[in-house]
Amino acid sequence: MRVPLSWLREYVDLPATETGRDVQAKLISAGLEVETVEQLGDGLKGPLVVGRVLTIEELEGFKKPIRFCTVDVGSANGTGEPQEIVCGARNFAVGDKVVVVLPGAVLPGGFSISARKTYGKTSHGMICSSDELGMGDDGTHGIIVLPPETEVGKDAIELLELVDEVLDIAVTANRGDCLSIRGVARETAIAYGLPLRDPALLDVPGPNAFGYPVQVSDPLGCDRFTARTVTGLSPEARSPIWLQRRLQKVGMRPISLAVDVTNYVMMELGQPLHAYDRSLVQGTIGVRRAAEGEKIVTLDGVERKLHAEDLVITDDRGPIGLAGVMGGANTEIADHDAAENGANATTDVVIEAAHFDAVTIARTARRHKLSSEASRRFERGVDPQAAAAAAQRTVDLLVLLAGGTAEAGVTEVIAPSAPHTITLAANHPDKVAGVEYGRETVVRRLQEVGCDVYGQDELIVSVPSWRPDLFEQNDLAEEVIRLEGYENLPSTLPKPPSGRGLTHRQRLHRRVGRVLAGAGYVEAPNYPFVGEGVFDQLGLAADDPARRVVKLTNPLNDEEPALRTSLLPGLLGALRRNDGRGAHDLALFETGLVFHPREEQGVAGHLPVDRRPTDAELAALDAVLPEQPRHVAVVLAGAREQAGWWGRGRPAEWADAVEAGRTVAREAGVELTVRSGQYGPWHPGRCAELVVVADGAERVVGHAGELHPRVVKALGLPARTCAMELDLDAVERAGDGTPQAPHISTFPVATQDVALVVDKPVPAAEVEAALREGAGELLEAIRLFDVYVNDEQLGDGKKSLAYALRFRASDRTLTVDEASAARDAAVALAGERTGAVLRG
Repeated sequence: MRVPLSWLREYVDLPATETGRDVQAKLISAGLEVETVEQLGDGLKGPLVVGRVLTIEELEGFKKPIRFCTVDVGSANGTGEPQEIVCGARNFAVGDKVVVVLPGAVLPGGFSISARKTYGKTSHGMICSSDELGMGDDGTHGIIVLPPETEVGKDAIELLELVDEVLDIAVTANRGDCLSIRGVARETAIAYGLPLRDPALLDVPGPNAFGYPVQVSDPLGCDRFTARTVTGLSPEARSPIWLQRRLQKVGMRPISLAVDVTNYVMMELGQPLHAYDRSLVQGTIGVRRAAEGEKIVTLDGVERKLHAEDLVITDDRGPIGLAGVMGGANTEIADHDAAENGANATTDVVIEAAHFDAVTIARTARRHKLSSEASRRFERGVDPQAAAAAAQRTVDLLVLLAGGTAEAGVTEVIAPSAPHTITLAANHPDKVAGVEYGRETVVRRLQEVGCDVYGQDELIVSVPSWRPDLFEQNDLAEEVIRLEGYENLPSTLPKPPSGRGLTHRQRLHRRVGRVLAGAGYVEAPNYPFVGEGVFDQLGLAADDPARRVVKLTNPLNDEEPALRTSLLPGLLGALRRNDGRGAHDLALFETGLVFHPREEQGVAGHLPVDRRPTDAELAALDAVLPEQPRHVAVVLAGAREQAGWWGRGRPAEWADAVEAGRTVAREAGVELTVRSGQYGPWHPGRCAELVVVADGAERVVGHAGELHPRVVKALGLPARTCAMELDLDAVERAGDGTPQAPHISTFPVATQDVALVVDKPVPAAEVEAALREGAGELLEAIRLFDVYVNDEQLGDGKKSLAYALRFRASDRTLTVDEASAARDAAVALAGERTGAVLRG
């Protein structure tokens, strides 16, 4: 909301020395967010005067039309002689009154004016447009043409009110009253402790039987409708300069007198209005819900298909306006310019000042993507008691400025309602703020915002009609606190009750994040939204459960309407973006929820708000929500170890992704089994299946390895990109949750190496499992340190796996015979299960 300081001063007698910055500080202290104070006319220096065009000579031979003009500026130039000026604009003629800036003046932006030779002539000044003077859009996009009665030689800076200060206020959704000069003036008066001259305090005639007929069929959607009629408007009447300038300062473009007056009153009082051409309205004006599929052409020329929840203004033909949003084209006011094009200029108007339901207007505006100044106010709350005053103010201005006649008929359709009252303990604001205000301060502050207050220790507060945001006692407490000054509240640290700390699950998630960060991965959280096309890019099978997604009713992005079932799409997208920006050596990780729809869909019930929901109610709500396991994933590309004086470095490979899975499992206290696998986006020959044992059964909890080249190409990833994804919740359930302290033995370790020859298809994990089981309790650790393939030495289809076995006893030093016996037992079981033989 833009508020000119000159307009604000009409309703509050601010000290003459107060600047816009001073008012800004006061309003911010009172809780209004004044973003900027714009200095209109900053740096402007005269002479800037009114001139009358005497002659116009068209100059030929140039690429664009150029005119050489003589302009009478009276005695402003010191000689009384006509001023010679070169101008390229075409929207003025001989005899027009224009704004002339003379040599020696300075325009906004530091643009100095002097006599200069151009287009073969000497131009002694400029004929000005509104843009050159920083006035805003006047709709002409050309030279300012003033009314014929404007005095030649008059100071245009004063005439056009070019010097002013404008406060730009970011009005929050609950303060619709401040979307008007009246509302901001009330806040200013309170902040300064000054009286307010309320522009809505007008003598308004009561309703009678002679007003324009109105029928409201939906009193819940429209609880108040005022209609007034003005006849005999002069088609030649124009909005005066002061009215146009005020509209420009608040950010609106002057259009025509009738429309400008309704806009002016809306900005002044906060009550949206609409003017209908009476000759185009057929029969009774009605307010009702639209019929499904009904159509209307709004003032912007767009035909709109209406929804059954839309509130519309009608006549005997059907809809003539979207209530509270925009009028219809079939009753549009026709101004003088329209009359020149063959239309009949409007001389009789019906003024509508109504109060509509905020939710209905908000939904209609969003449904039709049609936000207007009127809808912005209705959806934030409009004073219903201001409708009659706004209609009267509009009538008075039309009579004054257009020579119209106000008809005696006054229509008011009102749905009965009682004022909203709130019971408030006098010391409640003290308890909320932690400050002792006292009853007198509480009462005084509430009365300043317009409340009627009764009672002693328990106050009965009647809320003013212009503050629909005041619902309950905490709203009233907030009013007291903000007016007393948020800056006066003491700074106190909260004292939370003692708790039991983080849960085991939370501690695990933090440990996983720390250990991955310690391994060189960078956390990259992503939005949980995906498009279903990414599953094709990842190469998932048509029946893959990951393709079953939870779809959002109102997605933020139409291209990503579903919730993710995997962390990889977001992580791979982050890797691609970083690689495209020159960061080629990447290791990223993320822990987060994925979402799987339940087999049976249910509908969530409404939880109570007056008490804590019971465990059964919470369980019933959880039962209809999607399953949301927490996953952990990593992606790698480029160099895993950088080259330097210490060595050549090495690129990231599938084994790094597998090791990331092992690292996570170790933090959960789980032994992870790694074996060859094949799934979706991973390369079939470089994909590891990650398995844990839970409740005596094996469960695949994730995959790791190098991505398939087709996936790399489809997603635009660097070559040989690797990835790992684990179901972290499943890994957690497989662990016992008991912290394990490291065991340090005082007895030496016995190391035995074995090289086993097996068939190439035999997984190394199966050989390792057999060795581990066969070695028994003495085996402390086993590690595969070499894989060798040579058909000439080993035979066709064979490979050699070399393992280092570490044996240790907890109560003695092992003998060579004991270590060898354990090794032989391990080799024997491996041979029995996998056909392995010792390499000779």
